[in-house]
Amino acid sequence: MQPEFSKNLQYSVVLISAAVIGTAIAVGIVEWHSRQSPQPPPLVEPQSLALSQNIADLVGKSPSARASELTRLARAGSDAEQTQARFLLAADNINQQQGAAALPWLQNLDQDYPLLAPEVLVLQARAQTQAEETQQAQDTWETLLGQHPEAPATAEALYVLGRTQPQYWDQLLTDFPSHPRAVEVAVAQLANSSEPLPLLRQIAEFGLWLPNYTTYLDRLTQMYAEQLTPEDWQNIGFGYWETLKYEPAARAYARAPRTATHAYRVARGLQLGTDVERAEVIAAYEQMIRDFPESPETALALMRLADLSDDTPAALALLDQAIEVAQTQGQSQRSGEALLQQINRLSRTNQPQTQAQQTLLQDYGDTEAAATWRWEQAQGAAKAGNLSEAKDWAFQVLESNSDSNVADVAAFWAGKWSEQLGQTQERVQAFQQLWQQHPDSYYAWRAAALSGWDVGDFNSVRSRQPTVYPVRQRPPLESGSPALQELYLLGQDRPAWERWQWEFSNRQEPSLADQYTDGLLRIGVGDYLDGIFMLTHLQTRVQEKPNQREDYEQWQQSLGFWQAKYPLAFAAELWPWAEQRQLNPLLVLSLIRQESRFQTRIRSVAGAVGLMQVMPETAEEIQATLQLEDYDLEDVADNLNLGTWYLDFTHRTYEDNSMLAIASYNAGPGNVDRWLQTLPREDVDAFIEAIPFPETRNYVKAVFGNYWNYLRLYNPAIQQQFQDAVGYAPSLAP
Repeated sequence: MQPEFSKNLQYSVVLISAAVIGTAIAVGIVEWHSRQSPQPPPLVEPQSLALSQNIADLVGKSPSARASELTRLARAGSDAEQTQARFLLAADNINQQQGAAALPWLQNLDQDYPLLAPEVLVLQARAQTQAEETQQAQDTWETLLGQHPEAPATAEALYVLGRTQPQYWDQLLTDFPSHPRAVEVAVAQLANSSEPLPLLRQIAEFGLWLPNYTTYLDRLTQMYAEQLTPEDWQNIGFGYWETLKYEPAARAYARAPRTATHAYRVARGLQLGTDVERAEVIAAYEQMIRDFPESPETALALMRLADLSDDTPAALALLDQAIEVAQTQGQSQRSGEALLQQINRLSRTNQPQTQAQQTLLQDYGDTEAAATWRWEQAQGAAKAGNLSEAKDWAFQVLESNSDSNVADVAAFWAGKWSEQLGQTQERVQAFQQLWQQHPDSYYAWRAAALSGWDVGDFNSVRSRQPTVYPVRQRPPLESGSPALQELYLLGQDRPAWERWQWEFSNRQEPSLADQYTDGLLRIGVGDYLDGIFMLTHLQTRVQEKPNQREDYEQWQQSLGFWQAKYPLAFAAELWPWAEQRQLNPLLVLSLIRQESRFQTRIRSVAGAVGLMQVMPETAEEIQATLQLEDYDLEDVADNLNLGTWYLDFTHRTYEDNSMLAIASYNAGPGNVDRWLQTLPREDVDAFIEAIPFPETRNYVKAVFGNYWNYLRLYNPAIQQQFQDAVGYAPSLAP
């Protein structure tokens, strides 16, 4: 489930670089729609076991590091600890291909652990296979199928048994169509199937996680278009929309059941397409508005249509209509956006804007649009040299729009301007509000640095070697069955994710709790790109669902929520290269998070590959310098070797100024050299804000925002300093 430009993060300063997503730009407002997937049959499950602190402390550790303590708990812990420790010991042994060592821990465990009995039998069958007990494994798979026919873990039994008995694969496709094993079978059977259409339909609906997913959509639409139902086209449209293929999505939605959301996506998809005539886009929006004059999407469609209009009076009339429709829908945020669009249109044509401005501030003063307008006034005043007026406008943002997307930058500059005006108390007030309400912001780091905290600055970050406490805390899932919760809390991420694919029935319009759960489970299996998006995008969705704000704010109090958004991915591989190049490892980690979201094979439009997104031609130059015989950019070690060399090079080029080094990593040294000649250099913060490339400007902020978050989430000293200053912080174990 992702909205348009979904792989762009839709909050103030963080924008995934074009190295990851090409030329996509974060715009627009999130739109959702629902599709009812087959509901899994209800299961009556035994009660979950409480996870003791002893077990919880071991979940994040490696098998070798926890084996001794798990063995002790398996023999002498409480009843629940013995059961959970045996499960974990068995799973660890199997993951290390030591099935024979796992079998004693599994003896009668399915009876002792009824909640996870199906999963225990899966472990037992795998252990028996590794121990070359072939017949016993066959018997265990059949026992699982016979005793737990409706449990999603049974999909694994059907998958294994189906390798030699095809009827089991047929049953898997029928009984567990959304399970990843069923999708794998559908893909495998395509090669030799005389009837590929049902298989392609299944992949289109449930195979979104496949790396080459859109190739199946292409095949389905090109070969079987006339045989597809409107519901098929809806699934196809959603699949293309999720993968940012907007024009194919629009064409598919045009043949789906006619709903307001589908009609809007037809128009919007055409607008985002590359080779679509403007007249066709306008006609699609006009048709959508005629067909659904009072839908939740109509105000947005009117705003899009106004933006496409060259006739200012006509555009203003459309925006008036958008405001009226939004009011009837209770969409105050959208009314504010339409008013701001009117103000901007009037400004471009040199017409009076006072009435629209007054309406925006008086009637919609708490909206994002009002915050944006206030911040624009602050910037204009500062540019004119009137810092007192600029500071007053910035404080208005803090007072009326404290949770807006510009509140963090407004708070930071309110503090800086107050300092420049000699108003120290107001600086403290602004920075305090910034830390309290936007603790994850890049500007929170800048405020901490300017306040004398031991967090480094642009000239010292490279050489710092922060202490890192690496254990990740796991917040409980907000959705899912007790068995799913148990698997997740035990750190069994792959089986938990597989089960979730079966349980997650409302993928296209999930509740906030479902989206939160989905994000955590994606992070667990290394799908950092979509997992981080899911968790980050909650901030946008909660504005549309204010009744769920309390839940969201509670999740934010969990250290595990933030650690999931900022994972220590590939830390073991990264640290040695950072040490060799004398780079701050958290800075390298922060760069990777921004460049590739820790994906090893992702490729940019320009051809940059994975992790630190090194360009192939750059890699060739580095290869010659390092005298490497061979390398593979999709290999983690090779990629980090080349990427950290280049990051070291950019630092050496700019005398270890990390801001300039990071900017150069994104935009190239030629552009940075030119900016050093043309932009004001007296104030580093003003320099960054003046960088003329929006991508690079946001990139610099994003990387250092990542760095700040890694510090505050994994460094005990900074956590304590933050807690002392603000009065609270998610707890990090000593």
